[in-house]
Amino acid sequence: MQLRYLKTILPPSDGLQKVTSLTWAPNNGKLAAVTTDKVVYLFDDNGERKDKFKTKPAEQNSAVNYVVRAMAFSPDSSKLAIAQSDNIVFVYRLGETWADKKSICNKFLQNSPVTCLIWPRNREDVVFGLADGKVKLGMLKTNKSYTLYSHPEGSYVVSLAASPNGQAVICGHIDGSIYR
Repeated sequence: MQLRYLKTILPPSDGLQKVTSLTWAPNNGKLAAVTTDKVVYLFDDNGERKDKFKTKPAEQNSAVNYVVRAMAFSPDSSKLAIAQSDNIVFVYRLGETWADKKSICNKFLQNSPVTCLIWPRNREDVVFGLADGKVKLGMLKTNKSYTLYSHPEGSYVVSLAASPNGQAVICGHIDGSIYR
């Protein structure tokens, strides 16, 4: 594989502006990037910025004291799940075209900070890990989350991966353990 530089998609800013998450849509038509300013930038397949929106805190009147930990597009590329450190996962409906209105269609409030997130292929559910060691399934149809797995010692979930068919999920924990 040979990689080459094509262009700068998001230019650098003055001061520190860490990119906290990047994700490419399964249809290869959209790229999402979020920085510590909590703004999600949406790009087309050529790297041209088409849209942006500011993420919301878990509670409307609370301070915006959170970080976006992870993002994942739905299998049909019309929704974007966003995991935040203020104990919530939001699912935004982006629509099929750039002109469609962006709106929150699901939210999953948790008791612990969300650390990672995936949207398995061929599924209508998101899977996310928490700082207390739990792996949860967020069901979009019912807007409820269910515990898939809970680490015996409550070890922080650092990573998640789904099988290519979306039927199996593995999680990695800060203590070095991996569970299927």
